Amino acid sequence: MSALVADDEASRTPSPETVTPAADPTEVTRARLLGTPMPTDRLRGWLVTAFVGLIGGIVRFQNLGWPTDQGTPVFDEKHYVPQAWQMLRNGGVEDNPGYELTVHPPFGKTLLSIGEYLFGYNGWGWRFTAAVAGVLMIVLVVRIARRLTRSTLLGGVAGVLLIADGVSHLQSRMGMLDIFHAFFVLAAFGCLLLDRDLVRRRLARAVDEGWVTASALGPRLAVRWWRLSGGVLLGLACGVKWSGLYFMAAYGLLTVIFDLTARRAAGVRSPWLGTLARDVVPALWAFVGVAVLAYLATWSPWFASETSIDRHLVATTGSDPISVIKGALGSLLQYHDKVLTFHEGLVTKPESQHPWESKPWTWPMSLRPMLYYYEGNTTACGESKCVSATMLIGTPALWWLSLPMLGWGLWRMFSKFDWRYGAVVTAYLAGYLPWFLNLDRQMYFFYATPMAAFLVLGLTLTVGHLLGKAGDGPERRRTGLLALALYVGLVVANFAWLWPILNGDSITEWRWQAELWLPSWR
Repeated sequence: MSALVADDEASRTPSPETVTPAADPTEVTRARLLGTPMPTDRLRGWLVTAFVGLIGGIVRFQNLGWPTDQGTPVFDEKHYVPQAWQMLRNGGVEDNPGYELTVHPPFGKTLLSIGEYLFGYNGWGWRFTAAVAGVLMIVLVVRIARRLTRSTLLGGVAGVLLIADGVSHLQSRMGMLDIFHAFFVLAAFGCLLLDRDLVRRRLARAVDEGWVTASALGPRLAVRWWRLSGGVLLGLACGVKWSGLYFMAAYGLLTVIFDLTARRAAGVRSPWLGTLARDVVPALWAFVGVAVLAYLATWSPWFASETSIDRHLVATTGSDPISVIKGALGSLLQYHDKVLTFHEGLVTKPESQHPWESKPWTWPMSLRPMLYYYEGNTTACGESKCVSATMLIGTPALWWLSLPMLGWGLWRMFSKFDWRYGAVVTAYLAGYLPWFLNLDRQMYFFYATPMAAFLVLGLTLTVGHLLGKAGDGPERRRTGLLALALYVGLVVANFAWLWPILNGDSITEWRWQAELWLPSWR
């Protein structure tokens, strides 16, 4: 409990009431730069991370191979699982352009193929790497929440909340692409936070040594390996799904804002000019240049094969306007143009609307989930009619608080200038707002998968306020801890209730109907 961070920006920097005229200006600047230090319980932090990750692994891997559609993939697994199997046969490339559904980059399917290589063409093989990604996301959320809150306790809470999220759970148990995309954007977010702390430590060192103001622009910050790593991860995210582009833009904006505020905190005379001159171009290189190189690297097998889909498109359609770029790279650009045309034409037709289609305004509260699998003629539950189903539902105790979390986060951003909420809300909205750009497009709730981790982080920051500040009295802290425990217990109990329809367990018809809380869930 002693490691809990105070809950606002003012508590992390010296205030006029606490800084006396005789205070050392260097120490004031250092405190403003570094804020609350990380918890000193590093060993306990890693033990908590390992324990929560282990629990998450048990939950995610439990009966992973079930259900199947009579031994075949279910729902959209039917697209990606066979394509991953093709990659195993063909040295990393797909071989079925006639199917006309090779409309996502290859990297996510490459990851699926690892599980198929290890376990074969079965439920475990289709879903193994997805489950690994889901468990790694739990570990990442624990570490990211601990860094945001400076609290090992709240880091563990965030991990438990992500374990109990129905969207993250089921997507971790499906041979689809979205969990890989969510993993890479979350990992890149973690790198962004590490880079922020690194920059402030470097500026604090410059303050200590007395040369932070040697130039009106402030110091050069040398190579920033965490930001470069974030660029690589964003490139891999785009190598799974192109919607990683939205996170590239959002994280690029965040890193520049972080640099600007760090230079201001360090006392740089011209922080705006310093940021423009010293930080913007490296940020573009990291989150655009490095990301593009990482993205192209995911196409390496496609470049290496002479029989890849559309590998020689320039030679066969040389009249294309973008064919000024020749060879394999030109063919790849034309291939991308075809894929983009496909996605732009994937619109809702009133006469053939998908029964589980949803629009983005329903996603924050999980108002229109998705039925992935249904078998209503079994007797495995011990009665004459049983139901076995898997449905993608966001745990209501989490998702129904999405709008309050957003409202609170926006208020903290703009009234308290709390950077933690600014980072989390920006990442959440990067996974959400772009889907409003083309509302005619077919959309489904599983597109919201990357939002889940940032919802959990936002809620963790919010419930952290229940605990009060480190200087509050013991009664206030005990009351806050009780409230936090009750909320986490509610989320876990809600997840336990949904468990049968997240995992395809056989249940009675009565229980199936009791699981469907809202008319829009049917």
